[in-house]
Amino acid sequence: MSLPTIAALWIEGPLSFLEQLCLKSFVDAGHRLVLYHYGPLENVPEGIELADAGDILPRTGFLTHQRTGSPALHSDLFRYRMLAKSRETIWADTDAYCLRPFRTETGHFYGWESDRYINGGVLGLPADSPALAALLAFTRDEFAIPPWYGPDYVSELEGKRAAGTPVHASEMPWGVWGPHAVTHFLHETGEARHAFPQEVLYPFSFRDRGKMLKRNLDVSPWVTGNTVSVHLYGRRMRARLVQKEGGAPHPKSFLGRLLTRHGIDPARAPLPSPRGGANDEGDDD
Repeated sequence: MSLPTIAALWIEGPLSFLEQLCLKSFVDAGHRLVLYHYGPLENVPEGIELADAGDILPRTGFLTHQRTGSPALHSDLFRYRMLAKSRETIWADTDAYCLRPFRTETGHFYGWESDRYINGGVLGLPADSPALAALLAFTRDEFAIPPWYGPDYVSELEGKRAAGTPVHASEMPWGVWGPHAVTHFLHETGEARHAFPQEVLYPFSFRDRGKMLKRNLDVSPWVTGNTVSVHLYGRRMRARLVQKEGGAPHPKSFLGRLLTRHGIDPARAPLPSPRGGANDEGDDD
């Protein structure tokens, strides 16, 4: 069985060593990787195919989260539309590290990130997936009321809409179009049964993310023989590395060992200051 194509999005500007590591890990695992972008890029590793993101979703009306300015909503919408237009393709955030090749016989490829949510940071859905159709339909309306936050919140939003002041998705809770929507619709359609256990794609929880930076730590309790990808929590990881680690992980940490494995030099693609920005998907809040 041939390996699926991996698709990712980097809006514009330089890649840091963290994104280089994740993207190169797929190429080194034997995948074709297509990196969609809107503006000029820098520091793109060899072996990565570039594509115009505007062919999937125009940049006009760019959606950003009100509180953080992150383009997470745009990224969510982009991945759903990309999957609908593609075949044998799996989406991967630029902070998803490929430990082993991704393989699927059904087209479904996603996993639990916690006891509550299935994350879309790595997301494969067949073109005829009812959940994908539902995600596309829901995100067509930027003021759609999500039913998954309970009746009190639904009543609040319905009241504001009736008063002529509907609430935009950018003002709603973090993840409204991301893992919260993905989890809801996968459950609604029954496709949640395809979701992998947490150890497969999200072995380190958000709370445990700092363990990837501890030197000489045995990570086998988290990264097991069933693990195929590791989520690096990009926005928080970049901030931690800049603020507390001198801009790069210790060579004997889990993350440092991965950089060595793939020949990535942090000094050649340094991290930006942790302010957030055009590429900050921020799916780890």
